[in-house]
Amino acid sequence: MLYLFCISIIVASLLGGVVPLLFKPTHRRMQIAMSGIGGVMAGVAVLDLLPEALAHGETKTVMLWLLGGFLAIFLLERFLPSHCHDIAEDGNGHEHSCGHEHKLTWIGAYGGLTLHSILAGVALAAAWSVGGFTVALGVFVAILLHKPFDGLTLVAMMRVANVPRTKTHIVNILFSLSVPLGVILFQLGGDVSHPTIAAALAFSAGMFLCISLSDLLPELQFHGHDRFALTIALVLGLAIAWGISSLHSHEHTESESIILHEH
Repeated sequence: MLYLFCISIIVASLLGGVVPLLFKPTHRRMQIAMSGIGGVMAGVAVLDLLPEALAHGETKTVMLWLLGGFLAIFLLERFLPSHCHDIAEDGNGHEHSCGHEHKLTWIGAYGGLTLHSILAGVALAAAWSVGGFTVALGVFVAILLHKPFDGLTLVAMMRVANVPRTKTHIVNILFSLSVPLGVILFQLGGDVSHPTIAAALAFSAGMFLCISLSDLLPELQFHGHDRFALTIALVLGLAIAWGISSLHSHEHTESESIILHEH
């Protein structure tokens, strides 16, 4: 049953990643996608990753790791060649990219989301080892419901960065395997300490905040058009992140109450 859980999560992640590939990347769609992605990443960092890190580590240490993740992305962006996320249009209405592939943004997102998914897999395997199907079911449902949004966010960022479709499919497949990888690591005895989990989650939160607040969203300030649509996309992204964090909160409360009852 645990392996069936993993297969279901893989399928959900792959389906979420396919959605952005079904739409042609126009200037307006890319701007709206950037706004929504920025909201998701900022919300996940503040409402999901950071609280999880604080639950596993000491507050000051966690915040230092968060700043470390923020600074790492900022410095890389500062010293890497210039880039853009745009799809430009010529006078005849034809669209073309600006010629720069922004590798760092989607790679940073891939690293953070993959790390988070691996830890989610560890949590799923741990829940199964503690209470079997009863305890693991709540963790599985939470992961299953938010994995499509993770895949959608990652692939949408790759579309914004003009990554070739074949490469996008490969990355999407690799990302979908991250939760089962966490399950395997736990079963092989690869359990990690709480301080390490806290540091990893906080560092990822810092990366997400930097990508969202200093890369994606500021670029939208230069576009005076579609203000209403861009704002709605941002709010929708934040709402998705809030929903994900609410699922995690319910999952932890349910798992803890069952474990206490069994003890």
